[in-house]
Order: sequence, then C-alpha cells, then structure tokens
Amino acid sequence: MKLFIYIFLASNLIGQVAILHDLEPGKRDNSYRVWIYFDERDQNRIVDLDPKSIKRRKKHDIYTPTKYDYKIKQSYLNTVKKTGAEIKNKSRWLNAVSVIANMEQINFIQGLSYVTKVEPVYQHRKKKATQSAQENDQNRNLDYGASLGQIEQINCHTAHTAGYYGQGVRVLYLDTGYELNHEAYDSLNLIAEYDFINDDQNTANETNQEILDNHDDHGTLCLSVMAGYAPGNLIGPAFKSEYLLAKTEIMAEEIQQEEDNYVAALEWGESLGADVACASLGYLDWYTYQDLDGNTATTTIAIDIASSLGVTCVNSAGNEGDDPWFYIITPADADSVISVGAVRQNGMIASFSSHGPTSDGRIKPEVCALGVNTYCVRSNTENIYRTASGTSFSAPLVAGAVAVILSANSSWTNMQVREALMMTASQNANADNTYGHGIINTWAAINYQHTVSTKNENFIPNNITVNKAFPNPFNPSLSMTIECSTKNVEITTNVYNVQGQLVEILHDEILSNKTISLLWNASAYANGIYFIRTYWDGGNDIQKVTLLN
Repeated sequence: MKLFIYIFLASNLIGQVAILHDLEPGKRDNSYRVWIYFDERDQNRIVDLDPKSIKRRKKHDIYTPTKYDYKIKQSYLNTVKKTGAEIKNKSRWLNAVSVIANMEQINFIQGLSYVTKVEPVYQHRKKKATQSAQENDQNRNLDYGASLGQIEQINCHTAHTAGYYGQGVRVLYLDTGYELNHEAYDSLNLIAEYDFINDDQNTANETNQEILDNHDDHGTLCLSVMAGYAPGNLIGPAFKSEYLLAKTEIMAEEIQQEEDNYVAALEWGESLGADVACASLGYLDWYTYQDLDGNTATTTIAIDIASSLGVTCVNSAGNEGDDPWFYIITPADADSVISVGAVRQNGMIASFSSHGPTSDGRIKPEVCALGVNTYCVRSNTENIYRTASGTSFSAPLVAGAVAVILSANSSWTNMQVREALMMTASQNANADNTYGHGIINTWAAINYQHTVSTKNENFIPNNITVNKAFPNPFNPSLSMTIECSTKNVEITTNVYNVQGQLVEILHDEILSNKTISLLWNASAYANGIYFIRTYWDGGNDIQKVTLLN
C-alpha cells in the first residue's frame, strides 16, 4: 500500500499539503496541489448561464447576477501562470484557483497582496462499497424486473403510475466515469458531459491506465440506479430526466480523488441549468469531527452555494458506520444537502451506513433508501445486471425521487422538496442520527402540503375542494365537481392509465369563486383502472377509478 506523506509548509503557509505521487516523473517533483484564494472578483465579467439555469433561479427569486457569477480577475490568473504554477481548476464561487506548484512558486504567490490565503486541496481515497454479483432471477415477469423492491420501498412506482418519471428536470451526476453501452442507457437523455480529470468532453474510459483500472465502474453502476431504463430488468426513478454527467473522481486504489474537481463540476452543472445534483462521494481523511459543522469543508461550502442558487443537492452519507470514525463524511454535513443513509430491503439500517450528528448537533442523515443489494447494471457489459451495496447506491434512489417530485411540482423550490421528503419519510416524527427522518415516500412527498410558502410570507393557501368522482366503478361515464372559493387559481385535471400515460385532459384553466362539474365519457377506452389527478399551486388530489364495460 502506498504511504501518504504530509508536510508542513514554511511559516508563511499554515496547513497540510499532500505530495502528488502520481504526477509525471521528472516534470513535477516536489510539487503540491493547493487552493489560491483572491480578495476581489472581476465586476466586468459574468459567466454565461443556460436559460434553464436562469429559469430555476427565478423560481427561487434570484433575478440579478449574484457575486458567485462574477469571474476571477484575469490579471490574477496571469500572475499565477507566470510563476510556472499549473492551474487545474477555477472556482468563481470560491474566488479561487487550484494549482500544482512547487514550494518556491507557492511562497511567491502567498506573498501577493491580493491573495487572501493558501490551503491544500484535500484528498481522500474513497472507501469502496461492498458489491456482490447479481443472482440472475428472472422469475418475476414485471416491468421493473429485479429493481421492483427498491422502487416499491420508496413508493416511487405510484408516482410513475400517475405519470411522473422526472421529465422536465435536469440532473447533474458527479462520479467516476460512465460506460453507457449498456442497454439500460439506450434511452438516456444526455445533455452534456465533462471529464474534469482529463479536461475534455468524454466521461468514459480514455487512457490505457483508466481502462486497466476500470475507472468507470462506480459511476456506471450508480447512475443506472437512478436513470436506467430496461423494462423487465431495471427501471430507475428518474429515467426520463435530462442528464449532465461530470467525471470528477478516479477509483484506482492508489489514485486520489480531488475535491476541487467536485467544486468545478457543481459550478459547471449549475450554469447549465441543473435542478438536482447527485454525488456518491465524500471526503474525510483531512478533516476532524469538529470540521463537520456545515461551514468548513470546501465541498460543503460549494454545496451550500449551489443550494442558494436553487439546486437540490443529494449526497451519500458515507460508509463509515462499521469504522471507528462512525460518523458522516463531508459534504454530507452541509445544512442544505439531502444526505442519504442506507437500509436493507426489510427497512433495517445497514451496518456500514454513517451516522450523525454533525459537530454542531444537527441530525444526519436526512433520509434513507435501499443501499444493500441495490439492483444496477454490470459495467462493461451490454445486458448483464448485478447488485451492489453502499450509501453510494441509496443516494441515486433519493435523487431520482427528487427529480420525480419536481416533475410533479415544478413550482417547488429546492427547500420545499427537501422538507417534503423529510416530513413524509417513515419516521418523520421521531428522527434520529441513524435513520434521519427514515425511508422516503415519493408519492407522499409529491402530495405534501407546505403550510408556509418560502416565497411569500402573506401566502394564503387556495381553498380548493375536489369531491369524489361518481359512480365508481363506472360505465361508461363518471362525474366530479371541484369547488374553488378563492380568486384566479389555475386548476388542471388529467386522467392517466395504469402505465402513467396521459389519457385525457378534463380541465385546464383559471377559476375564481365557483364550482365546476366535470364529465368523463370513457366509452372509447378499455376496461381497467385509471387515475384522475387534479393539481393547483399549493396542492393536488388523486383518485383511482375503475371502468367496467
């Protein structure tokens, strides 16, 4: 096993820095990877935002550029480059750059008047999750195949039945590389991808060493849990979402993952309109328990910034429950993140799942999902599946549920989604530092009623009453009434079949202080179960009806 050597820099640089063993020999000996923080941003240069990012921000009442949108001053970057230091990542959020430099270069940069501090880029070898081969059981002739259990446990199949698959929601996934040749990825809606390790737009294996070490294994498996779609084998919660793939980590046993790639990927995804960010990553080796205060770790700070810009951030809690450390890892300590623990199919906590609280006393994790024998693809195959275990695999289930919830409630803010998940989870009334608020319930979260709007303190809930459809069962017509005792409320009533497909729109207009009667003549449709969903800003109603011809 390779030893990790730590040194103290000269007196003008306080902190620990890891020697970069894996740099090209003879070119970067005695080099270090550090953050360089600056005092001011360039007030004349703003990052270009994707229209979807602008739309998401407006939902969170952000209408003007924030300080995080201003780029780093080019003059600062030029001076750093002139020292011979290699700039690896630029963070406009932190107003900092990560560089590879020797001690002479670092000392010079540290002395610049506009440099506020220099810190090491913290590094950590990821603890690999336990993985087991899939027992190829094809006895159940169901569309979800062997993934049915993990979907049912979080009650996402009900949301699918109602027509919510994460459509219209853009997801940023941060992990190792992704091998997308598997059949479960045939319909993946890939918007963009970026490799923050090799600095290109290919997130699959590229170098001979990457191929040898199978660097894309972890990302390939985790993504399939959320986005896979292969009826009869594997269906993820959010198989109709849009995806941004960021390759930020290297899984080889002796290569270190870098937190600056994580920060860079978050900024990239936010600017491209990500609504949700999911990562099964964490950093621990350089931090103490006291650092788990929600304000210290670089990735934790980046999570909070992304959340402040409207991104719903999901991160695995960590696999340290069996270790002396026991607690969560960064950035799961962020106060705005949805950190995810792992449970078994019977609902019991996995022994490896990391625990709370944070050092400042907050309950962690927030919620749980299946993380033991979670069904996923087998990497480097086209149609073979397996199971895998770890909070790495419970996190994409929760992130997928977040996308489904947003597809059902597009006006909700990220904090409203977070609240709905926590307040409808299995032990929301008795949260603890093992399960958090418990196993999520996607459908209950979709139907959660927020008592207070986060956008308007004077908000008055719409007084809407949806009466039961009758008769039920029916043949061939049924009726229902909706009572609206407030002004200018947009109400939509749709009918869906059991596959979640839209069958008919019964109503879609603005109402004011009136009662309406709706009639559905289903003579043109087949016998069976249908769902009538009525929704409006602040609430919704769903009814199951049966057509018997």
